[in-house]
Amino acid sequence: MLHTSPPYAVRQETEVAEPKTLVEAAYRSLRRNIIEGRLSPGEKLRIEHIKNDYGVGGATLREALSLLTSDALVVSQGQRGFRVAPVSLEDLADITETRVMLECSALRQSIALGDDAWEADLTAAFHRLTRAEEKLAEGNNREQWEERNRIFHEVLIAACPSRWTKHFLSILYHQAERYRHLSLRRSEGTRRLHDEHAALFEAAMARDADTATRLLGEHIRLTLQSVRLDNASTASH
Repeated sequence: MLHTSPPYAVRQETEVAEPKTLVEAAYRSLRRNIIEGRLSPGEKLRIEHIKNDYGVGGATLREALSLLTSDALVVSQGQRGFRVAPVSLEDLADITETRVMLECSALRQSIALGDDAWEADLTAAFHRLTRAEEKLAEGNNREQWEERNRIFHEVLIAACPSRWTKHFLSILYHQAERYRHLSLRRSEGTRRLHDEHAALFEAAMARDADTATRLLGEHIRLTLQSVRLDNASTASH
């Protein structure tokens, strides 16, 4: 017998849950170090050299690195071990446009199908993101902002009925996070993140799908634009 799922489910998270296993703890630490640039693109990840840095054994670290290959943040080189995945403008452009295509479609469906509970969850997610943005503007707690930003985007599309769309968007979001971290660091003071999110929130609550999807596309593409401008500026010096 086939079982049907509820039309949507919003993740009821307040903060990042504590890791339940050593593998999960090592995975999170490695992932954060890759995203924040402490492990450089293309860098060799020698298990025997770095296992003590993460306080785990070789087998545990290998399992964590294997999980990161599923996120495409680490590249497995067979018998030669692992490397941090490279970055490029072409890769970011591909991530960006694929995400715009999928996320805007999911948002349009979510706006059409979302009920009062979806509106309440979206309001709560936006409020918590706003608080995190206030701290980010003061130079504090970037990791909390990233988590609340992810949840806000997840809640926006929560009423979309496609489980596979959400799964693929989760992968793309994590890929974009590394580039976004670089973009935010280099564009501080020029990008008005709160204004972008506020306009998107208001359009979604007003059930204005055309405006909301347009704003979402612009919002996602701004990271690509920022990285391109920075790359051009660096090349000219």
